Amino acid sequence: MKKGSFGFTLIELLIVIALLGALAIGLLAALDPFEQLKKGTDTGTRNTANEFHGSVIRYYAIKSQMPWCADATCTTVLNSVSDTTPVTLTSATSGTPNTIQNVVDTGELKKDFVNLAGGQLANIWITGDNNTQTIRVCFKPTAKSFRADPNTKYDKNGVLASAGTGITCPDAANAAAECYYCIQ
Repeated sequence: MKKGSFGFTLIELLIVIALLGALAIGLLAALDPFEQLKKGTDTGTRNTANEFHGSVIRYYAIKSQMPWCADATCTTVLNSVSDTTPVTLTSATSGTPNTIQNVVDTGELKKDFVNLAGGQLANIWITGDNNTQTIRVCFKPTAKSFRADPNTKYDKNGVLASAGTGITCPDAANAAAECYYCIQ
């Protein structure tokens, strides 16, 4: 009588490994890892933009002026943030580092906000108006899912892009389209 052998043969193990490998390759092809990376980057940028937007709203509630104004009437503009000219959060000529520091000084942003946000700040555009107490924080998404998002319908000024511009937003298929995701 033959003793029972327990376990798998080498051939059986190789077949199982080959099947698992084929499934893994199929899964990777279906998930598109580069799109997942873009989605993660856009999520981080959206969170940073949202945090900055919320902090400016809280700053206004405390000071009754926008952080780029020297006083409540905003007769002296510390930074060139306006309704018509969007600036990035890292633009040295706009003075936005001063805007960020003003918000940090009130405790509405962490002291290391700029370091934590890293390169995302260069992709975030802000426009605002002290008189109407408005701020728009926008970024151009890179992931298809964010480009298809219904909130990706603005230009970098935070104005509806389709309003007389000939641009159709959102447009997931066209990465070159000037469609921005805005928080208002």
